[in-house]
Amino acid sequence: MDTSATSGRIAVNGVQLHYEIHGAGKPLMMLHGGVNPADMFGAPLKAMAEAHQVIAVHLRGHGLSSDGDAPWSSELMADDVDVLLGTLGIGSADVMGYSLGGGVALQLAIRHPERVGKLVMVSASIKTSGNYPEVEEAFKAMGAQAGAIGAYLATTPIGEMYPDVDWEKLMRRTGEMAAAPFDWSEGVKALDVPTLVIFADADMMYPEHISEIYRLLGGGTRDAGVDGSLRPTQNQLAIIPGTTHYDLISKGVGPVTGFAKAFLAD
Repeated sequence: MDTSATSGRIAVNGVQLHYEIHGAGKPLMMLHGGVNPADMFGAPLKAMAEAHQVIAVHLRGHGLSSDGDAPWSSELMADDVDVLLGTLGIGSADVMGYSLGGGVALQLAIRHPERVGKLVMVSASIKTSGNYPEVEEAFKAMGAQAGAIGAYLATTPIGEMYPDVDWEKLMRRTGEMAAAPFDWSEGVKALDVPTLVIFADADMMYPEHISEIYRLLGGGTRDAGVDGSLRPTQNQLAIIPGTTHYDLISKGVGPVTGFAKAFLAD
């Protein structure tokens, strides 16, 4: 694999987005989870860049990207990614996102379907009620705890990696964004983009919500038959055993990237 990379910053919707391009092949946009872009841009990026030209973007307010005054939302960040791809001259790309990035990837497919070849959404809910109550309570409390959490993060290796991040602001905005009620069920049901959804077996949402997402994508409606010819949908579901929402990308990186590479290669 060519380990060299190009990088830069592009003005997008009032902010400067940092991006890097690794590898060669069919374009793949990779979108990180909340707080720490490095979770997706270490081993997962290296694995995916073996077969793809990976465009790794830092979402607004994260990593090496700047922030603006607009309230965060997955929809706004998806619009950011749309403009970034257009500015880079990439008409369409496969898109893979984890957690926060999974929601942004999904919104990109919903709002700008012409930009998305295939979608890989990793460990992301599509509605507020899909998450466990303790997860939603933690999001609601995050604003009040933003100062303490931010001060701690600034002293960690993540803080050293991204010294220009306003960590208190990031945590406050993360909490506000995550605590806002949402339901993307109709958008998922209307998707016309080949989609793979990947979850941990002990994820942040109810198992029933994982099933609900797959059903909205057309799966789980009948037996596929001995030869698989009666499979009801082009879309796919993977559940990685022995993982949680929080260690799926580190502990489960092999299965996650393996399933993603196989799906995108079809």
